[in-house]
Amino acid sequence: MGEIVTQSTEPGRPRWDAPSGSDAVVLSCADLSAREINARLRGLSEGTTVRIVEPRGMHNLAVGLRRHLDVTIVGNAGYYIAGLCDGPDVTIDGSVGWGLAENLMSGTVRVRGNASESAAATAHGGTVIVHGDASSRAGISLKGATLAVAGDVGHMSGFMAQAGTILVGGDAGDALGDSLYEAVIYVAGTVKSLGADSQVEDLTDADVLRVKEILDVAGFDHVDAQNVTRVASAKQLYNFDALKNQRY
Repeated sequence: MGEIVTQSTEPGRPRWDAPSGSDAVVLSCADLSAREINARLRGLSEGTTVRIVEPRGMHNLAVGLRRHLDVTIVGNAGYYIAGLCDGPDVTIDGSVGWGLAENLMSGTVRVRGNASESAAATAHGGTVIVHGDASSRAGISLKGATLAVAGDVGHMSGFMAQAGTILVGGDAGDALGDSLYEAVIYVAGTVKSLGADSQVEDLTDADVLRVKEILDVAGFDHVDAQNVTRVASAKQLYNFDALKNQRY
């Protein structure tokens, strides 16, 4: 395993050396701040494998990455993990706080534990996978990404989701899909209640295929793709006004 070298000629500034003879760059949250770790990550070449160790619930790790890196955070992490990213594959071997993968553009973010509020908020692309439960407002304002949660999701999940897909392997809380637009939600368990302008629709062959695709990527084996509830928009709130020259 590679090492973090913290000796430096500049007091108070840790020095980082890429490990020699190792498959992975190793960054320690015990020695580096979140800002320093993210700067190191952004300086790595395409395809580099990275392990972030001793996260100790640190916030804002693996943020703003714009190339493909294979990043593993070894332990529980805090808020806004893997946000504003376009391309990396990030795995958290633990649980995370709120705002996981916010505004993700592409890549995969996988959490082996649970996720707090607003997982995959405003995510435009890529795939966000939670192997445990997700709290309230999972997939809020989703804009095209895929969110797969093996367990339960909390209230107001899928709120104002504009595009993309949410798969819930367990139960969904109150007001699921409130003010949905074009996003579709699949729930393997029970739905406590639907939000405004969302409705249950018949499951089609295309839906079954889509759920199977998500299950394959997520690695979930407890969901029957033919036995999920499809929730989509009733489209009663589709009201738009032309602002100028018939442009919106």
